[in-house]
Amino acid sequence: MSQQPQELRAVEWTGDALALIDQTALPHHTRILHVRDIDGLVDAIQRLVVRGAPAIGAAGAYGVALALLQGRREGWSETRVHAEIARVRAARPTAVNLMVCVDRVVERLADGVDAVLAEAVAVQREDIEANRAMGAHGADWLLKKVAVDRPLRILTHCNTGALATAGWGTALGVIRELHARGLLEVVYADETRPLLQGARLTAWELDQEGIPHYVQADGAAAGTILRGDVDAAVVGADRIAANGDTANKVGTVGVALACADAGIPFLVAAPTSTVDLATPSGDAIHIEMRGEAEVLEWGGVRTAPAGSRGHNPAFDVTPGRLVTGLVTEHGVLEVSAGELPADRLA
Repeated sequence: MSQQPQELRAVEWTGDALALIDQTALPHHTRILHVRDIDGLVDAIQRLVVRGAPAIGAAGAYGVALALLQGRREGWSETRVHAEIARVRAARPTAVNLMVCVDRVVERLADGVDAVLAEAVAVQREDIEANRAMGAHGADWLLKKVAVDRPLRILTHCNTGALATAGWGTALGVIRELHARGLLEVVYADETRPLLQGARLTAWELDQEGIPHYVQADGAAAGTILRGDVDAAVVGADRIAANGDTANKVGTVGVALACADAGIPFLVAAPTSTVDLATPSGDAIHIEMRGEAEVLEWGGVRTAPAGSRGHNPAFDVTPGRLVTGLVTEHGVLEVSAGELPADRLA
């Protein structure tokens, strides 16, 4: 694909289909998957062809239009259309953006396909605008919090760039903003087991933009932080509870603990659509359990004994007390200091 990095779109509507960058093929192949039915969209979301809470939300919004169009072709009843939309909404249960965006677009269902598509386009446009704003807010906040006379060294976990969003990125958007200002020295990108979204996707995005970076094993992150090689960590989120507890890709909580011990900022970057005020705390966040093969095999070859079982949570929850800052499109809440989403974003 010939797009420039700043124009990268993981999710695009082509007029009769949803074009998705197949993120299972990166970084070695840039392949576009054209989805025209609900089975294909649900499969793409569950297989992580499209991933990252905001990108999934955008895909879900367009999925409502797909359901209407497929229903027309195949003569579905209204009940069947709603049932297929519900399948899309439930495809990945931890990411609240998917549910929020589907629910928003469904409100236009009675107005027809054009109205549904217009709302889905608005969802995508607003996410890009929010990402740009949070990138600026997050960069400003970090530069105030980290008192050094040099560019910053940032650690990040999983992938939170244009591939994970409607465009630009959340945590990676903050990093891109620092880089654009000439105030970024280097990025430490955790490889992010078991599917290597950091090594395959974040590193690919950083490489596309010429941003200096290291890829490191997840288990190296805490040591890198405690050695003083990192000034701050910036991560994304799939759901943020009313008390600031944050669900993100598994391995995030270890980064937060190391930052707390080292006394450096741990910044979560996410749009307000990721904040779920109906969820009081992290204890109420459903954690998706993925297939055992992802941790018991590598490249289809068994790496663990035949009798071993796999424990494969896709996410973990970082307590709000460890979240130094939460940056949204509206600014930064210092959650660990008592500025809670329930109080400020209600």
